[in-house]
Amino acid sequence: MYRLGVIALLLLGLAVGRSWGAEDSSDKSSAQKAGDPNALDAALKNLQGKTAELKSYQVNMDYVFKQPLLESQQRRKGVLYYAKLDDKSYLRIDFRTLQQDEEKEQAYLQQYFFDGVWLWEVDHQLKAATCRQLTEPNEPIDALSLAGRHLPVLGFSNTDDLRRQFEITLVADPQGPAATSDHLHLKVRPDSVYKDDYVTLDFWIDRKIGLPVRVGAVTPEEDAYEIRLANPKVNTEINPKLFRVDVPRDFSKETIPLSRRAREKQPG
Repeated sequence: MYRLGVIALLLLGLAVGRSWGAEDSSDKSSAQKAGDPNALDAALKNLQGKTAELKSYQVNMDYVFKQPLLESQQRRKGVLYYAKLDDKSYLRIDFRTLQQDEEKEQAYLQQYFFDGVWLWEVDHQLKAATCRQLTEPNEPIDALSLAGRHLPVLGFSNTDDLRRQFEITLVADPQGPAATSDHLHLKVRPDSVYKDDYVTLDFWIDRKIGLPVRVGAVTPEEDAYEIRLANPKVNTEINPKLFRVDVPRDFSKETIPLSRRAREKQPG
């Protein structure tokens, strides 16, 4: 389930990178053509940006995980919260429902919390909590940086780096000028650092609001992830108490400290 949390972090990075780093390109994007050699460069350039003005972000998530070889599918729905408070960034993800294959959707609370050092996973059905240390306490990292370690964060990753890791295509939309989003398809190169984790990645960016509405990924095992995002709220007030981790007393708890190898890779 660790990858589940990481992919959610990717969504956060993609979202805020696009919303605060891009120029207002609603008119430009609608005029882009997939066959235009400059269109892809323009799309990638618009995804480069900064996050200095971002204070908070909230969005609804619809997450689907498919395993074709096992003929299995899981669907989860929930909410992602992100905020910068006192020079630190905080993340919370609440997956509130679970639907297994064709079964009826049921309530199933699974939470992720990240405070710059520790990533918590709290499963309320299994009554279990895992706390994983990701960096040294005096070297906290932003959720966006964490995402970039596992997946390319469009809007933050250098364009040249992206091209070295992926074959990137701006996919033509059958709706033509009537299309409401730009579709970027990333195919992992044979020598890419992501080759063992993913085969392809797809991003759909809403042309009007400049935010992601859909993200897809396929792994070498042919597993597929698809996440749809809706009702984003940027820089609205978020109660800091949302990021406090309260694990019930009767839950089992496991703490996984930073590995020696990871410590040796820490900068400095």
